[in-house]
Amino acid sequence: MKEPEQREDLRNWIGRDRFAELIGIDLVEVRPGWAKATLVIDERHQNGFGMTQGGAVFTLADLAFAAASNSHGIPAVAISVNIFFLKATTSGSILTAEARELSRNPKLAVYQVDVHDQNLERVASFQGMVYRKRPSKGHPSRPNERP
Repeated sequence: MKEPEQREDLRNWIGRDRFAELIGIDLVEVRPGWAKATLVIDERHQNGFGMTQGGAVFTLADLAFAAASNSHGIPAVAISVNIFFLKATTSGSILTAEARELSRNPKLAVYQVDVHDQNLERVASFQGMVYRKRPSKGHPSRPNERP
């Protein structure tokens, strides 16, 4: 499979994340080791204080992390994540998560995800590690093998 086709398949696969779809996350771009996703905050995302619920920010960062970590065509699953919430946001804010690869070997990879608002102020800092699985037969990265 050619690289652009593989990236489009990844966008479609990640784009099928039901929870991300439910809360309105848009996966904007995916490149090897990097991904960008956005979320426009509205009343659905507010906590009891009228601020953006931390779970919405986490989900945005997690989706960008998933896209970046799976961008090499090898299935990758999270084994550890951490997030620091740095700034509160409210309805009308436009949040962008950019995930970038810091380190990768055949089994593990580490990513940094920065979440910022429309004024480029950092809202959260997320770090994650994935376990890189051997693709199963029939996976897009193993097109010549049948399941």
